[in-house]
Amino acid sequence: MDWDNLCFNIATFIAGVFVLDYGADKFVDHTVVVGQRLGISPTLIALLTAGTEYEELAVVVAAVLQHRSPLALGNVMGSSVSNILGAFSLGLLCHPGRMEFDRTAKMYSALLLSVTTLVVVLAFCEQLNQLTGGVLIAIFVLYMVSIGYAIYRGIAEPPELSDSESDDDIPTSRDYQIQHSESDPLLPTADEGRILPRPLYYHLLQLLFGLIALSLSGYILAHSAGTIADSLHLSGTVFGLTVIAFATTLPEKFISVLSGFRGQGGIIVATTAGSNIFLLTLCVGIVAASGGAAGQADTFVLFDLVTVWMSALLLVAVVFLRPPSRISGFVLLAAYLVFLVLEFTVYKR
Repeated sequence: MDWDNLCFNIATFIAGVFVLDYGADKFVDHTVVVGQRLGISPTLIALLTAGTEYEELAVVVAAVLQHRSPLALGNVMGSSVSNILGAFSLGLLCHPGRMEFDRTAKMYSALLLSVTTLVVVLAFCEQLNQLTGGVLIAIFVLYMVSIGYAIYRGIAEPPELSDSESDDDIPTSRDYQIQHSESDPLLPTADEGRILPRPLYYHLLQLLFGLIALSLSGYILAHSAGTIADSLHLSGTVFGLTVIAFATTLPEKFISVLSGFRGQGGIIVATTAGSNIFLLTLCVGIVAASGGAAGQADTFVLFDLVTVWMSALLLVAVVFLRPPSRISGFVLLAAYLVFLVLEFTVYKR
């Protein structure tokens, strides 16, 4: 084994994760600002920044372009499992009592189970081709349109947290001083202390930097992960299901922990279900439409597909039956650890 090459690619992979996080933050945050400046509906902007997986999409596109479709599909399926058994379980563990879920959370989770069932059946029957890929992408478009319309009509409220929250929105001591200076003549006035908003071209440039960082990180992660998988004699599917999936779902895990401490069960479900619907429709649809999912020797075993479907079923069970939150969290987290162990041992392929 070439240890120097392995260590170099591991370091490259870690660096790619940081570039990925930077690019996702820039892209999401400045998309919101640009949309507001251009007069786009705030409800649609909130929808686009919650429950979306732009970093996953970048990894998938880069893997497809490098003809590593098994790595892309493994990343998507692994991220779907990690979002529920990993991120959602942490949110349950951090909640102080029995978590409550509203009607919107139940709607999201039920829709996710339906989408997961469709994708698992297509994958099991080896029907992920260009036609079904186009159907999945069309389902994603209809999903976005319907949710946007529902938010506009006030049927469903957008999640309060997104995958990336801008630091500019967090009030600081300076902001507190500015707010109180208007009523206190001894403090500087609002006009003297207020920071002028940045021009539109600044946010457009930051948005461009975010897109470049996303594209670069996707290439770095896909290329280095493929080399690491070859060095360790692991299939691209296994590596995508485990390591890449865990790394690219770290933002969701942070949001789940924070929402759990705040008792926001609906936010956790909306982020988890929304992210998985994004993955299983748009991302899988892109891989299938590119023709990369057909005729691959390195495909899923039944265990992978069953785990993906069972994860969605467990999410629905927790949301509708509302068992004790921490017990449910322990069960889901234990199931995730078992999944990782089995992927690296029994189903190593």
